[in-house]
Amino acid sequence: MQKAAIEKNNEAIAAQLAPVGRETVQDRVYSELRRALIGGLFEPSQVLTIRGLADALVTSTMPVREALGRLITEKALEALPNRSVRVPPITLERLDDLLRARILIEGEAIALAAARMGSRQIATIETILGEWDEMRALKHKKDVDREVTLNQSFHFEIYRCCGSAVLIPMIESLWLQSGPCIRVAIYAFSEAGEVDTAQYHRRIVTALATQDAQAARESLVADISRPFTFLRSKLQSAASKDQT
Repeated sequence: MQKAAIEKNNEAIAAQLAPVGRETVQDRVYSELRRALIGGLFEPSQVLTIRGLADALVTSTMPVREALGRLITEKALEALPNRSVRVPPITLERLDDLLRARILIEGEAIALAAARMGSRQIATIETILGEWDEMRALKHKKDVDREVTLNQSFHFEIYRCCGSAVLIPMIESLWLQSGPCIRVAIYAFSEAGEVDTAQYHRRIVTALATQDAQAARESLVADISRPFTFLRSKLQSAASKDQT
């Protein structure tokens, strides 16, 4: 009797829950578009069409449409009247808003991580910096994709040590919205002749190795502020030229 009751209860539960299967096509499309946005593979103001993305991803339009809907909800993309979408343009207001949020949230995450990172985690981020130095030494080969990947790996290795399950998805959302801007800044830095961008990461490592939360926060703020300040200056300069 008891076994029959248990089986009946399991059947009732199964009827209410969806089976857990492999990752769906929708999930894979969403993950790939998300990776592309964080990596800055799409430019600010770039218009994207469902059909164009479906062809590029070799899939049907349905999973692309669903993935774009999720990304629009996350403020990573904007819906346009003609059923296409675009990457949000760079504006002074958007730059200031994103930077303010990143300073608050990522600054808190690194301060929390400073007290929790052990020698293994420090060694990991030092290894990432070593890979960065090797890449930068190849002056004839500018690998922006690799630079973006190493930068993301460096930061998130630290943030995962913060001990907060709430902060991590918030940081991911901010990186999702910042990606296109950061890539533009990387190209701009290169054109301006700046080469040692890893120096800011070295300061962060030094602060974390000594568990100096305040120094880690200040070094992080200096690091993430640079591209936003640089782009802000370019926008203001362009606006001034248009007025003359």
